[in-house]
Amino acid sequence: MDELVLSSVDQGVLTLTFNRPDRLNAWTVAMGRRYFDLLEEAAKDPAVRAVVVTGAGKGFCAGADFRTLGRIQDGSYDEKPDPRPNTFPVTIGKPVVAAVNGACAGLGMVHALVCDLVFTADDAKWTTAFARRGLIAEYGLAWVLPRLMGQQRAMDVLLSGRVFTGREAYEMGLVNRSVPADRLLAEAQEYAGELAAHCSPASMAVIKRQVWHDWEVTLAESAEAATAEMVASFGRPDFAEGVASFLERRPPNFPSL
Repeated sequence: MDELVLSSVDQGVLTLTFNRPDRLNAWTVAMGRRYFDLLEEAAKDPAVRAVVVTGAGKGFCAGADFRTLGRIQDGSYDEKPDPRPNTFPVTIGKPVVAAVNGACAGLGMVHALVCDLVFTADDAKWTTAFARRGLIAEYGLAWVLPRLMGQQRAMDVLLSGRVFTGREAYEMGLVNRSVPADRLLAEAQEYAGELAAHCSPASMAVIKRQVWHDWEVTLAESAEAATAEMVASFGRPDFAEGVASFLERRPPNFPSL
């Protein structure tokens, strides 16, 4: 099971790699459980300050494994699901960057878009696929997509289930950056490395919680909560170090989360 998601850490950046390349990293309960376990470990590990998620081979994640779907269809599926929801990465108090290297379909698209930032290869193939399989917009994607790309574009990719490239995903506002495939992982890791080296872990954790949570509240409620968070930040060592490093013109040395 450990080989289903590979893990390596370098200078504060944990890289997780879905590792079922023969199946384009199609999602299984076992792979998902391993992925979420590694994210939970990362959340507690002071050596990890940012996470990059990518796929081995030619795919990021081609959606749910069709053998699993077949067993669901014929009633033979009896594997116990992981209790953690597919939106679990948004609850991790560290930034998670998806590096979509290839096929990103259905449930795989969900797992890309519940990361905090998304980089993609220009030629990666994206599709929601649901409408072409007799399914619906799964696991909150009907909530996420309109907020990322607008209602009309979300309707397009959900209703049509058409395939579009990483470059088009960028042009539609779905992802942060689209780059040549041979530069993708390096750029994602470099970006995550900048976060790890220069940004306060405490600040990033609070900001991540604010952004994902504040979609559900009014502007007034968000501003009121932010005032309380700001007052709390004044008492943290991160604030003192952030100011001191700026005045002393040196890299910051923020404490671990």
